[in-house]
Amino acid sequence: MNNEALISAHPIEPAMREQILDSLQRLEVDHDVKVLFACESGSRGWGFASPDSDYDVRFIYVNRLSWYLTVESGRDVIEQPISGDLDVNGWDLRKTLQLLRQSNPTLLEWLRSPIVYLEEADTVARLRALAEDGFSAVRGYHHYVSMAKKNFREHLRGEEVRYKKYLYVLRPLLAARWIRDGRGVPPMRFAELAEATLDDRALLDEINRLLQVKMRAGEAATSPRWVGIHNFIENELETAGAQLVVDSSRPDTSMLDAFLYETVQKNEREKNGTD
Repeated sequence: MNNEALISAHPIEPAMREQILDSLQRLEVDHDVKVLFACESGSRGWGFASPDSDYDVRFIYVNRLSWYLTVESGRDVIEQPISGDLDVNGWDLRKTLQLLRQSNPTLLEWLRSPIVYLEEADTVARLRALAEDGFSAVRGYHHYVSMAKKNFREHLRGEEVRYKKYLYVLRPLLAARWIRDGRGVPPMRFAELAEATLDDRALLDEINRLLQVKMRAGEAATSPRWVGIHNFIENELETAGAQLVVDSSRPDTSMLDAFLYETVQKNEREKNGTD
């Protein structure tokens, strides 16, 4: 919890943190890679996990130099078998940079996660800077508006609604509003996002009540419609669909190429004991 008007929590049990770090160390050995960054995504990262929420661990890794020098590209993801409530998977650095060039919102959220399990500080700081500098407001806005429309259409039509589905529509709508306001890459934390984009006290209070219930209930728990939130969503969807945003910059691919080259070479020197 914190001093914000909206409640927010990012619970990670110490034993689970140790299990996650052990899992990351094992996959480094098994796949001969180096994990550069690992974070929590999903509801624990957003700040509204339920007691039975999964741990969604996402990571970025770099392969050995020889992996990048083959005619046929290798598999560029590592997906661990789901174990209990632990879900661990990650992307190779080249794939990561290809997605960064497209302002992939999932990747940008990882880099802004409030729960970081490990990171190579200098490398990840450069990666975050590249993500910010090359951010496409158009791509990000379209992604979040489309996500909100899809989730609303699929999950909020009935009289009984799962608590978390309201948040799965609110979050992308507020991310779109953040972008529309010219703020750049949206934050991952829902409380930060909502407090920066909403000034309707009654709406914030209703969202807070929803968060309180959702964070105590199971993932599948439902309730009747939340009238104030539902009305806001319908109005915001109409507004968002009628708005346009423009890009002020384009990603510099040469900088991404240089980052990839330098990171792979640095990892190779470390592996060979020459750095």
